[in-house]
Amino acid sequence: MTENASSTNLGMPQLPAPAYPAEVRARLEADAKEIIARYPGSRSALLPLLHLVQSEEGHVTRTGMQFCADMLELTTAEVTAVATFYTMYRRKPSGDYQVGVCTNTLCAVMGGDAIFEELKEHLGVGNDETTEDGKITLEHIECNAACDFAPVVMVNWEFFDNQTPASAKKMVDDLRAGRTVEPTRGAPLCTFKETARILAGFPDEREGAVEATGGAGPASLVGLRLAKGETPHHKIVHPRGEAASGEGE
Repeated sequence: MTENASSTNLGMPQLPAPAYPAEVRARLEADAKEIIARYPGSRSALLPLLHLVQSEEGHVTRTGMQFCADMLELTTAEVTAVATFYTMYRRKPSGDYQVGVCTNTLCAVMGGDAIFEELKEHLGVGNDETTEDGKITLEHIECNAACDFAPVVMVNWEFFDNQTPASAKKMVDDLRAGRTVEPTRGAPLCTFKETARILAGFPDEREGAVEATGGAGPASLVGLRLAKGETPHHKIVHPRGEAASGEGE
């Protein structure tokens, strides 16, 4: 065989995805049937089912996609098309904590770009890469719909508002060291796998997690108030040269 021939990709078909162990599949099937029963059409259950298999392995594997296809009577091509479209579905092993830095326009100019660059250097990883200890996966993400609090970092989809490079580095250091880290708003942090199960539609049974809330900022809520026919009582953004009254937000 010539050198060229030995290096040629013969286009051999990929082997079938390995099956889940019997006890894992039985458990996932029970959860999947509960999810599917919520929808009038089973195909509508694909998104939460992908979160379910992601909660098992920390990312959506070929085995997970085959499982979804089997449960919903879809082709693996149909499942793959959805799993590769949405960035919330990881396609390779990820860290326990998905740290996403918003680098969209407002967060970027308020310091998001600087935070992202310093975290890459501090953690020794690039975009969409995971630290050697398997704790942190770093990525830049699009708008978090939290512009009032820019720059914003999200960890497993929980908000960390008004961040700086220093605060962001301390946060990831605490996560890697196993210290408690509290989001600015919303529920306490849990691992990425635990978050995926919650996104699949199963209740968060941690004490106080459901009661923990976090609303949008005042500027973001102005449009909602106007849509309801309400009139904001105070200016959110004061014209140049006009001092804030100190009342309201």
